[in-house]
Amino acid sequence: MSAPEAAPAFALERDWVVPADHPAFAGHFPGQPILPGVVLLDQALQAARTLAPGAARWALPQAKFLRTVAPGQLLRLRLRALPSSAFAFEFLHAGVVVAQGQLKPEPAAP
Repeated sequence: MSAPEAAPAFALERDWVVPADHPAFAGHFPGQPILPGVVLLDQALQAARTLAPGAARWALPQAKFLRTVAPGQLLRLRLRALPSSAFAFEFLHAGVVVAQGQLKPEPAAP
């Protein structure tokens, strides 16, 4: 029998309650507000910048949006450092992944 796999070590974990009055909900969509994925990407990028403050630019090699996010939902953001110097991110709501992807810091152009 093999040893159980160790849980991934997260470089950062933080909770975020999606504000019901977030401006992104205006018109997205009337009567059934859904948070645009770009808002989640912005939250992940802000968190990643705290771990790699010297990065001038960021690449987004991969992103998947798996579930919709509504106003007032509590999300947990997890960032994990990858061997490639990138960061894997995931957003969870009630233990279910709603979005995931990677952000890679890039040095300033010479």
